[in-house]
Amino acid sequence: MITKIDLNCDIGEFYGMYDDDRDSKIMPFISSCNIACGFHSGDPVTIAKTIKLALKNDVSIGAHPSYPDLQGFGRRVMNLSADELEACVLYQVSALKGMTESLGGTLHHVKPHGALYNHAVKDEETALGIVKAIVQIQEDMLIYAPANSVLSEVATDAGLQVRSEVFADRRYEDDLSLRSRSLDGAVLHNKKEVLGQLSGFLESTVKTYGDLELPITAETICLHSDTEGAEELAQEIHDYLEKQDVEITAS
Repeated sequence: MITKIDLNCDIGEFYGMYDDDRDSKIMPFISSCNIACGFHSGDPVTIAKTIKLALKNDVSIGAHPSYPDLQGFGRRVMNLSADELEACVLYQVSALKGMTESLGGTLHHVKPHGALYNHAVKDEETALGIVKAIVQIQEDMLIYAPANSVLSEVATDAGLQVRSEVFADRRYEDDLSLRSRSLDGAVLHNKKEVLGQLSGFLESTVKTYGDLELPITAETICLHSDTEGAEELAQEIHDYLEKQDVEITAS
């Protein structure tokens, strides 16, 4: 059974109307966060305030770059050239890193968002674009990615550190891809379902939508801040892990 794990959350996902009530309720229960960099959500004021909130709660800070898709919240695959993709990621991660350092923090990791993440998991060209951008910023940067994915393999080959990520609030298909949000049952809202999936992760297994029990590597668990009831789920997950004597840490 796993005895130590990172609990991360996609956060700072406001644009033009920052309201830290949701994020401030989640932040005390997580060990790392992925801050939107402005291309799917997150304006400069939101980014700065979210960084300060993370520093206040001693939460490790990650950049959460996406396709340039405000209208679609970064959840649509975009047909960018290799140069465009690399530049988009370079721009976003550099900005988040610079703002974090200017406010007294250190950028801990990078985790692509939404469609960019899911496409890079299986598409080598997309994974290469992301990784090429990151290594220009920091050669040994930590990246969150699913184990045995194309993104994980490309990142490892380039010398990046990789932390294997799983999702507390998303259902898995039989090939261990995330079930599309356009399909029924893709997002887990129910506390019992979330904690049931979490229990499997601690034993390095997951039950898929097709009712298969498959092995999975879990080093960091993600909760989405826009999942219904995320504030309560963050505390429930945190408390459950503590009751199982699992250390919650980003180190």
